[in-house]
Amino acid sequence: MDSLMKGRTVLVIAHRLSTVKSADTVAVISDGQIVESGTHDELLSRDGIYTALVKRQLQGPRFEGTSNATAEIEPISNGQ
Repeated sequence: MDSLMKGRTVLVIAHRLSTVKSADTVAVISDGQIVESGTHDELLSRDGIYTALVKRQLQGPRFEGTSNATAEIEPISNGQ
């Protein structure tokens, strides 16, 4: 996928955060608003919503016997 994007402006919408890890800019959208933006490393250093999402994906399924596709997802507060 990286070779297809080289030298182009590309908008990627993804739930799998590994897909956007190498992006120049990552935007976190909540309720239709951009609530965080920056590189993967910048967002991780801020310990905000993006960091919580990365940690959640790294933990894998939260319920025994379920896959990531079927595990119940709880909303993450954006601090408001």
